[in-house]
Amino acid sequence: MIAFDDGDDRKIRVLLVDDHAVVRAGYSALLKNTDCIEVVAEAENGNSAIKIFTDTQPDVVIMDLSLPGIGGLDAMRRILARDPRARILVFSMHEDIAFVEQALQAGACGYITKSSAPHVLVEAVRRIAAGDIYMDGEIAQRMAFQKVRGRDTPFAHLSTREFEIFCLLAEGLSAQDISRRLSLSYKTVANYSTQIRNKLNVDTNAELTRLAIRHGLVKA
Repeated sequence: MIAFDDGDDRKIRVLLVDDHAVVRAGYSALLKNTDCIEVVAEAENGNSAIKIFTDTQPDVVIMDLSLPGIGGLDAMRRILARDPRARILVFSMHEDIAFVEQALQAGACGYITKSSAPHVLVEAVRRIAAGDIYMDGEIAQRMAFQKVRGRDTPFAHLSTREFEIFCLLAEGLSAQDISRRLSLSYKTVANYSTQIRNKLNVDTNAELTRLAIRHGLVKA
């Protein structure tokens, strides 16, 4: 969190994490054209993000969720394990409330979608650097509506790790594939898979995939 004094010309130091170089270039240019923000580093995957965060100690991390190797949720969790004061803004294509719930559970300070207007990203960075929580307006409304109706998504009771593995299973990856991607043992992934099916009350991975498609987490 940054406390700015009158006349203080310090900039908010940002680490931008996205696996697409063109996307990083575009958003980096946008942020660099803002007087109060400085992009000090970029990362293309979760592992690099963790190392670069440690090396640069940025004020705000802008984190995509869909990353090669360890995903954005796991990268967030590992960054916060190293520095609980880290301020992380999720900037994702995923608009489903289930992803928002999991990001907040993992410790994100804000969530906006890539369909947001450019000024929303700038405002989110400013607010999060100042110690606030920032949510995309439409997503905040949908979450509030869901809460008023007393409804959680079926995935609200999954841990961050379980949700991550659930999404990979729903995309058709095998337990062996997931164990390699997340650097977990096959037995650990298999145990997680059983826990996930039990929590979601499904018997097979095919049912699990249909559930994910029904809620818009993966494409049919």
